[in-house]
This record gives sequence, C-alpha cells and structure tokens, in this order.
Amino acid sequence: MKIDAVDLFCGAGGLSYGMQHAGIDVRAGIDLDPACRYPYSANIRKSKFLLKDISKLQAKEISKLYRKSSLKLLAGCAPCQPFSTLRNGQDRQKSDKWPLLNEFGRLVKSILPDFVTMENVPALKGQEVFENFIKTLSDAGYHIMAKVVDAADYGVPQRRKRLVLLASRKGAIRLLSPEELGCKRKTVTDAIANLRKINAGEMDSLDPLHKARSLSALNLARIRASKPGGTWKDWPSHLVSPCHTRKEGESFKSVYARMEWQKPSPTITTQSSNFGTGRFGHPEQDRGISLREAAILQSFPQEYKFIPEGGVVEFTTLGRLIGNAVPVDLGYAIGASIRLHAKHN
Repeated sequence: MKIDAVDLFCGAGGLSYGMQHAGIDVRAGIDLDPACRYPYSANIRKSKFLLKDISKLQAKEISKLYRKSSLKLLAGCAPCQPFSTLRNGQDRQKSDKWPLLNEFGRLVKSILPDFVTMENVPALKGQEVFENFIKTLSDAGYHIMAKVVDAADYGVPQRRKRLVLLASRKGAIRLLSPEELGCKRKTVTDAIANLRKINAGEMDSLDPLHKARSLSALNLARIRASKPGGTWKDWPSHLVSPCHTRKEGESFKSVYARMEWQKPSPTITTQSSNFGTGRFGHPEQDRGISLREAAILQSFPQEYKFIPEGGVVEFTTLGRLIGNAVPVDLGYAIGASIRLHAKHN
C-alpha cells in the first residue's frame, strides 16, 4: 500500500516532513512564496517544490504528480491569517487570502483524491467559507472528521490549538489519539535547554539559525526584570509602557514576558523572535528566543535546514516560515492516522 501526497500551501515543509516520517510518499509541495523553495527542497527528500499560485493551478497539473498505482492524498493548509483571532476588529472578508479555501475545494472536487487533510486555526470552524468547503467534500462523497486539538497533546512543545480536518472516500476516518500514537507532552526544557547560550544580538557560530534579535537598552532592562511566567506587572514602574497602564492595555499581560522551563511554550507566531510581541523571552537568558529555538518549539528537528550554507539570516522571512508552519509532530499524527485508515479500508 502506497499513499502519494501533494502538499498545497506547503511553506517550509512542516506537514510534508511529518507525513513523510509517517510513511507517506510526499510527491510535491506547492507554494507561492519563493522563500519556501530552499527549506522544502533541502529537507523533504524525493519531493519536488513547485512555485505556483494555487488560484491559478489546474487540477491536471496536480493529478500528473501522483503515481497511478498509489492512493492519493491532497493536503491544503491555506494561510490562516484571515481566520486568526489576532484579526479581531478587522474585516476578515477583505483579506486577499480569504478565497484560498474555495480554491482548495475547487481542486479537491476536480481531482477527487482518496484522502484530504487540512490544518488551520480553530476560528475557521465558525466561518461560512469552511461550511461551504465541508459541503463540497460531502457532496463529493467524502467521510469527514474535523476537530480542534492542542498540538501539545501530540508531543509538540508548545500550546497550539488547531482545527484538523481529515476526509476519506473510503469510509469513516478519525485522527488517532495521543495515547494511540504514544505521544508524550514536552516542555520548553525538553525542547531547547541543550542549545548553546547566546546573548541578545548574538549568533551561535555553529548554527546561524540560533540567532537572537538585539534588544534596546530599555527592553534589556525589562527582560532582566521579568520572571518566567510573569508579566510586566512584575517590573518597576519606570519600565512599564504607558499603553499597558491604560484600561485597554490591562488584558495584554503576556507581552514582554518570559517562557517557563517546565511548561510548553505559548503558540509560536511569525513574530516569536520579538521579545515584545508575546511571552517569547527566554526563560533564563536575557534575550528573546532564537529562530532555531522557535523552529524546535514547532517540533522541527534541530538539523532542519532553512537557509543554504552562507545564506543570510533574515528574521522577518524566517520568522514567517517558522511561525506559519504546521508543527512537524502534528503532521506526523495526521500522516499516521491516514495510513492506518488506509490499511483497514
């Protein structure tokens, strides 16, 4: 039994890498972002990267990537920004990424792969575009499972709630439980305690991705006054920003804060290398987490390549690739669930 997968919106390859390690043959990853090409190609063996706009992609271009003798899986983790709770107060419908889930549905309807999977933020579940996608799958004869899970339960060392969808034309399908997969919860200690110590603004000479942003004198004073798991309320008053003391700032207690060693990290975002954008301060060292630490907290292996040797470490670009990725270990759980389902159907 062979399952061939094509990964739409593949990004840096988190889902592909996880599915591949679950025994699925990932034939190709497709993304519009050219920054994805190197990490995807360098880490997802025997798979090709295609730089294409999904909205302009034709079904026949995908169909020819599958082998005739294999079962077919189409993955499509469309960008989550339109559905993210971070967009509260904004008009989600105006995002240019809003129609991408419809494009995924268009391709599923045309290709009719044996299996479909998608991962996204929980807020998507209440949107009309998601209900339309479910109807498209149902009308095409798919059995569908969609549930919100915490990636931390599947061994990812961060709290990250995600909506996972699995669909099959071969019968009822489900996501295996953490217990069935033998998953153990991991902490920040488990994930990054072994990395070499660096200061703010420094890079590990042995790993260019283990690089931390510089801090201003004010933010250096703030992180030195911060306690793991604490808030800016722990600081002396002269370090507190005026916006935090106003009524609307009272709820933002997790900015300018340190992680805790003995717990999973908070959700890794595209801005997780910025100390001021969340609880992204190192638990012990006076700096924000490095790009490598962010990637490991997304369950990428420490040796995962994001830039070629001698390449430039660009925080904004790499932060986007890392923060938007499907955690590798959640990708493994998805792949293992599909493989077991295929075996019994």
